[in-house]
Amino acid sequence: MTYQQPSDLRTVPTVRALAQDEFDAFIRFHETVFRDGGTVPRKLRELVALAVAMTTRCSYCIDTHTRGAADTGATREEIAEVGFVAAAVCAGGAMAHGLLALRLDAEHRHTEEDTRA
Repeated sequence: MTYQQPSDLRTVPTVRALAQDEFDAFIRFHETVFRDGGTVPRKLRELVALAVAMTTRCSYCIDTHTRGAADTGATREEIAEVGFVAAAVCAGGAMAHGLLALRLDAEHRHTEEDTRA
């Protein structure tokens, strides 16, 4: 069984009917973010969205923003490179969380020593 299927997108009208105000607000937000004419060019917006989609592992978003990046002129090389940007940021985040874990471990050990004394 696969959980994400393109056919799921056929339920979009149902979701809109169930939560119309929220759905419409989300669509307006999405259209604003991916508009043409902002300070950040649309191609860059699509490449950023693609990198984020890769880190959140959203297959639907990867599909949408790969197409969006290509439609705005992104090359295959650019699409490939943003995958490595996403990977590096994820790896950096894991390392940063490792540093946090070491600090928290030291704090927990210090607290445990204080309560034993």
